[in-house]
This record gives sequence, C-alpha cells and structure tokens, in this order.
Amino acid sequence: MPALESLLKRLVQRQVEFVIVGGFAAVAHGASLVTQDVDICCPFTLANLDRLQDALADLHPIHRLTPARLPLHITSDSIGRLENLYLMTDWGQLDCLSRVKGVGEFAAVQAASIPIQLPYGRCLVLGIDALIEAKLAIGETRDKLAVIQLEAIRERIRSAHRPGQ
Repeated sequence: MPALESLLKRLVQRQVEFVIVGGFAAVAHGASLVTQDVDICCPFTLANLDRLQDALADLHPIHRLTPARLPLHITSDSIGRLENLYLMTDWGQLDCLSRVKGVGEFAAVQAASIPIQLPYGRCLVLGIDALIEAKLAIGETRDKLAVIQLEAIRERIRSAHRPGQ
C-alpha cells in the first residue's frame, strides 16, 4: 500500500483536483480493508487531466483495460471520448472516474466529500454516507462487506454525538 499512497501524494503535490473514493476512502473512514488500487473521481477537463498526466509521466502509465495497453496520452482531441481512465503505473493501479455510481458526476461527489489532512497535504475523501451509497450501488461482494464495516463506523460516530452518551 505504500506505493499507492505515493500515487496520492503525487496527485496532491501536482494539484490534481480529485476526491478519493473506493477502498482508500473506506480506510480513511476507519474500515480495515486491503485495496489493490487507488480510485479517484476527478473532473475530466483538459487542465486537470494534463496535471494528472504530468504527475504520472515518469511512472509509465498505461491504459490497463485496453488490449494494446497503450500509454497514457491526453490531448484536447481525446478528452471528449474519455469517461474513465483505468491506469497501471510503476507504483500500482489508479482508476480515475468522471462519476461514481450511486452518487453522480464529479460536482456531486465533491459536494458529498470531506477534507482530510494527509502527511503530504490536504485532499478530499468521499463522505461516509455517500461512500455507503456508492458501495451499495456497485453491489459486489467486497463492496457489501465494506458497507457492513462502514455502517458500524457510522453508527459509532452517531452514538458518540448523541446527548447523554
């Protein structure tokens, strides 16, 4: 996981606009999950994807779901055809989503996020309620298991804030 955290550090340092979603978001809320990739939601603007491409350039990013495993190359012509980027880098997998199932486009994801301070800077993570909705919408076994933990964490937070607790 240290290499995956290094990916996040790169994105923060290069001022890529994004929200952490997926397994890393669950871990940020206190879930004990192991994740093999970093999932982010970001605006698919040329400026933002240029910063992303610059942040990853020396890590040899390739499109991992294409048969030819093409290198990442963002242009003003290609940007209109992109909805998601599923990348493999020297440091691991990075999935960049323009929308999150159960939550919506980047603006909705950003509105449902909370700031967190990491050792290398501040970034946004999908809030626990929206993260639960996203995991339920995906509905895979690992997501359902994450929801069990996230709901328990949410309940613990709520009971700590109830009067008389």
